Amino acid sequence: MLYQSTRGQAPDLGFEDVLLTGLARDGGLYVPKQLPTFGADEIAAMSGLSYVDTAVKVMAPFVAPDIDEADLREMVEDAYAQFDHAAVTPLSQFGSNEWLLELYHGPTLAFKDVALQLLGRLFDHSLTKRGEQVTIVGATSGDTGSAAIEGVRDRECARIFMLHPKGKVSEVQRRQMTTILSDNVYNIAVEGTFDDCQNMVKAMFNDLPFRDAMKLSAVNSINWARVMAQIVYYFYAGVALGAPYRKLAFSVPTGNFGDIYAGFMASRMGLPVEQLVIATNMNDILTRAFETNEYKLGQVYHTISPSMDIQISSNFERFLFNVYGEDGAMLKSVMDEFAANGQVAIDAARLDVAKQMFSAHRINEEETMGLVREFYGDTGRLIDTHTAIGIGAARARWQNTSTPMVTLSTAHPAKFPDAVEKATGVHPALPKHLHDLYEREEKYTVLPNDLSAIQDYIRDQS
Repeated sequence: MLYQSTRGQAPDLGFEDVLLTGLARDGGLYVPKQLPTFGADEIAAMSGLSYVDTAVKVMAPFVAPDIDEADLREMVEDAYAQFDHAAVTPLSQFGSNEWLLELYHGPTLAFKDVALQLLGRLFDHSLTKRGEQVTIVGATSGDTGSAAIEGVRDRECARIFMLHPKGKVSEVQRRQMTTILSDNVYNIAVEGTFDDCQNMVKAMFNDLPFRDAMKLSAVNSINWARVMAQIVYYFYAGVALGAPYRKLAFSVPTGNFGDIYAGFMASRMGLPVEQLVIATNMNDILTRAFETNEYKLGQVYHTISPSMDIQISSNFERFLFNVYGEDGAMLKSVMDEFAANGQVAIDAARLDVAKQMFSAHRINEEETMGLVREFYGDTGRLIDTHTAIGIGAARARWQNTSTPMVTLSTAHPAKFPDAVEKATGVHPALPKHLHDLYEREEKYTVLPNDLSAIQDYIRDQS
């Protein structure tokens, strides 16, 4: 399997090099040159497989020949052994044809665990084999940070610097990062927004001398391995609900577009996906893009669904690469215009093709609280604010109610206890392994929204 940059000016790489490189040296994102596909018989044969078996089957073509199947299986088994549900990502029904895909059963209670617990083991495997170490830098709007830190804490192959926007993540999200006191973990609270953090991470990768000197690598969803691991649970859920003999619809709470892009990749690999719903909060650059054919920056609002408080969706570049016929030169001009002007028109005819599968919908703060309250009243179950947005968008845009609608439940309600309690009157309890989270010692550094200051800090600590 070879991978190409979305901007067409970086060398093609194999899986391990893509894993360790993260962002391509031309500023683009790596995507497979040729997707593996599964026929109807192969998908039907996934019925009854465990999550681990499904994961190995789906991912093996992406990592070959760099990682053999036996080693991949060992890493997959180890990554998911610590999840608190035997199915890893179980389905639960809550309406006549509505389902939740529960992605919060990992150690940090969010969907990022599904990819990042595996990513840490992939890093360890590849770097140990090569006798190398890397400096991981990442930005988080709340969930990626804790999952990435959990995946690489105490590993000799890497040190990790995680940037989060100061005061703009929930207390649980912050403490899950800052109470990890391992020597190879560095938390940075940036006096800015998530987009500021993400832009600085990209700038560090595009500063090639700094990148080479620090041996930078990425855990954000700019790293293809993240998307690869997320494709698995679309197949796992799809087969459980009748694929390949039944079409499917998914609603995805979306900020950085990585999770829903994984669903798009699953459809291109053969899964019969009829509809993908982009569910956004008031930070609605993606909804506006599908409504107006214009990808345009807006104000970043601080909301009760902070993991989606994003205006620049990194993985949207991968999607646009597909929209523009995998023409790297054309895509580069589109992204250069966006970088220069904060907006770019998307070819309407090309986007109309994508709209045959994609729908988009925004949910405001009042609606979000109402959905959390309504779900609790109807089912007796608590959901987090991001899941609520997914449900609301699904119901608003569901095109064919005979098709199962699966909302990705991306976080445990205890990650956002204040909003959930305000909506329902019930305080969601943390699981046992985090029962003392509020008493644990924290360690983090507050730095200004300044690239030079961040780079100086990383150099000093390295």
